[in-house]
Amino acid sequence: MLGSRFVMTISRASEDYLKAVYACTASGLPVTTGGLAQELGVSSPSVTAMVKRLSAEQFLERSDGRTLRLTERGERAALRVVRRHRLVEAFLAAVLELGWDEVHAEAELLEHTLSDRLADRIDAYLGHPTHDPHGDPIPPRTGHHEESWGEPLAAAPADCRFRVERVSDRDSAALRYLGGLGVVPGAVLEVQEQAPFGGPRWFRIGGERHALGGPIIRLIHGRIVGRPPQRSTAALTGGRQEDR
Repeated sequence: MLGSRFVMTISRASEDYLKAVYACTASGLPVTTGGLAQELGVSSPSVTAMVKRLSAEQFLERSDGRTLRLTERGERAALRVVRRHRLVEAFLAAVLELGWDEVHAEAELLEHTLSDRLADRIDAYLGHPTHDPHGDPIPPRTGHHEESWGEPLAAAPADCRFRVERVSDRDSAALRYLGGLGVVPGAVLEVQEQAPFGGPRWFRIGGERHALGGPIIRLIHGRIVGRPPQRSTAALTGGRQEDR
């Protein structure tokens, strides 16, 4: 929850740590000093020192002696930077027409310098968007925020229709590839078979059949919305055996 009167100036490094803890927690991952070191690409001693500082400032606490979690104060601070980041992404995509594979890196820089007042102006200018270009929900200025990832495409059964709702923004090359296929938030995929022995997952979109391997398919989340329309054998194969 973002408090309407919550005003605090904290360092860029502190914001990065709090955002990382929030992201890991929202993904259902336990947060440890070792995990944070890997997430942020810094040394374990650096993480230990920052965790000690953030704990002293009542942004972090340990739930079981080892696992870290945000305090209410820490969650408010994390949500402020998450809100700024996602609003910047939405602005860059909608107004400056940057690609969805470009906006994350720019937002990583701008999220630390944007004031809450300017973030609110961007929010109003865009018509109060609820999600950024990757489908990540934008925290409101005040009130409850729900951070839901939905179902992973990797776990969807064959012969279902799957609506893409959220795609991880960590890999810009993967985003470019998925965007070229049309696999973006709002797209509906007809999920087909999984190739054996760890092979790719097949799906159909826009009348074309494609395959996605394990690393990239794990970036995609959404929900099952039904079964694909029935096609005749001729329609499916064009009078021949397809994809042989």
